[in-house]
Formats: sequence, structure tokens, C-alpha cells
Amino acid sequence: QVQLVESGGGMAQPGGSLRLSCAASGFPFSHYSMTWARHRPGKGLEWVCGIYSDGHDSWCSDAVRGRSAISRDNANNTVHLHLDRLKPEDTATYYCSKSIYTVLGAYDSWGPGIQVNVSS
Repeated sequence: QVQLVESGGGMAQPGGSLRLSCAASGFPFSHYSMTWARHRPGKGLEWVCGIYSDGHDSWCSDAVRGRSAISRDNANNTVHLHLDRLKPEDTATYYCSKSIYTVLGAYDSWGPGIQVNVSS
């Protein structure tokens, strides 16, 4: 059974950094791309960053590009999202998701989400 569990959320200050992690189990992790998405208050679901199954290619949205990094450790079945220069608009529930492909797209499993609050 696929399990995705996010960690690393909480309170952060504007201008600060945070690192979210997602521990995956129940499937061959290295076979699938992984993506972080977020749900901001009053907004729809927003894709943040994604990474291909082999970790060699990644993508991040315009909202976080240049101050974000996504990485994965296929040996330990984890994927990480690092955000720098945090803004209050980064406040959201962040979700880890698994694709059905090696490349980005078509997600079939989601973690329960973790809250990030950026405030001074």
C-alpha cells in the first residue's frame, strides 16, 4: 500500500528557509516521478515543484522558481523541497504526490499534507 508522509512544516519567518521531506513506502520509489503541491488559503491546488524518477530533471513553478529546490534520495525513498526567501504567500498546506509515470504528470497518491505558516 502506497504511503506518503510529509514532515518539516511549521512556523517560519519571512525571508527564512524551510525544508520539507516526504517519506515514501509501499511502491518502487525510484520508478516514479514525485511532485510537491500546495493549497493556499482561499486558492486552488497549486503545483510547486516536481522531480523525475531518476532525479536528473526537475521543474518548479514561477511562484517559487529561483528560491526553491527539489531533490530525491532513491536509496532512502525520500523527496525533499527546500524553499528560501520565504514569503507570507508561501503559507499553505503542502502535499507530496506520486505520479504514475517516470516523468511529471498524472498523480495517483497523495500524502495527508503538512502546514507551513510564514509570518513575522
